[in-house]
Amino acid sequence: MNVSILGGSGYVGGELVRLLLDHPHATLLNITSERHAGRLVSAVHPNLRRHTSLRFSRMDDLGPCDLLFSALPHGSFAKHFHAFKSVAPRIIDLSADFRLRSADDYKHWYGHVHPNPETLNDFVYGIVEIRRDEIRNANYVTGAGCLATAAILGLLPLFKNGLVNDGEPVVIEAKVGSSAAGNKESPSSHHPERSGAVRSFQATGHRHTGEIIQELAYHGTPTVHFSATAIELVRGVLITAHLRLAKPLDNKALWNVYRNAYDAEPFIRIVKETRGVFRYPEPKILSGSNFCDVGFEIDPFGERLVVLAALDNLMKGAAGNGVQAMNIMAGWDERAGLHFPGLHPV
Repeated sequence: MNVSILGGSGYVGGELVRLLLDHPHATLLNITSERHAGRLVSAVHPNLRRHTSLRFSRMDDLGPCDLLFSALPHGSFAKHFHAFKSVAPRIIDLSADFRLRSADDYKHWYGHVHPNPETLNDFVYGIVEIRRDEIRNANYVTGAGCLATAAILGLLPLFKNGLVNDGEPVVIEAKVGSSAAGNKESPSSHHPERSGAVRSFQATGHRHTGEIIQELAYHGTPTVHFSATAIELVRGVLITAHLRLAKPLDNKALWNVYRNAYDAEPFIRIVKETRGVFRYPEPKILSGSNFCDVGFEIDPFGERLVVLAALDNLMKGAAGNGVQAMNIMAGWDERAGLHFPGLHPV
């Protein structure tokens, strides 16, 4: 399959390049960047030195391909979607432009009118573990927000099995590394300001809340309270969710719920150890991998269940999940090109 990338100079674009260069079934044709057109890809992504001689091209020079990835900034792809449809029969957009099914939700969570509301339902929401069958037959797939992906995968077995009462609130705190903000400089990414920071940057109203509500609505619309905190990590997401179950369950019963949901999933691991440092999901050891680690803890002093989920925001939260979706669309082993287990120590 011949594959091209729109917007390949950012962090997510760089991860796509890295994954696709070593993919056993994909050939990377074009990588666009208006700012870096003509430059070697490895000049912008130095980890790829002597690994590729490809150069960035402009979008106007993009030729036909079998599948097109878009890693353009939010808002850019939707404006030109109809033009890109002529480039490739299959498209995976990793921005937020087509994640929500309702145009009204874009007004609510993003504060703008969607430029192509009639196309929202043409895209399949791209978390493979919940949309695998739809993705298999899709022409257009959208990526999912990194924070939303961790929250959804952590909570999915509970909501899918009706273990959370309708209207019962779930409170989610998400901690995320600096790469999730992209590679454009800002005061918040300036080293003296970011280093050592544990900074709440959106205590309410985070746009990924809309995705979580949308995808966990198995038995009614869930009540989700979501907050996001920036921490000193470069890569990584850790969500901690607090909720009450519809009925009491012990550890064994909860294990069975999560095992039944995820035993056959190649990139979901249930992490709940009784000793050692890594007893719970830990984003640090997931750097560069496509895994999402999920764990839980029953509060012995109350009715609370704590759910934790960790992933690499650039991989399972973006590029890796996109390649996993591509594999399914093409009928390949969905693990193709995604075997890297992460690093330890790092």
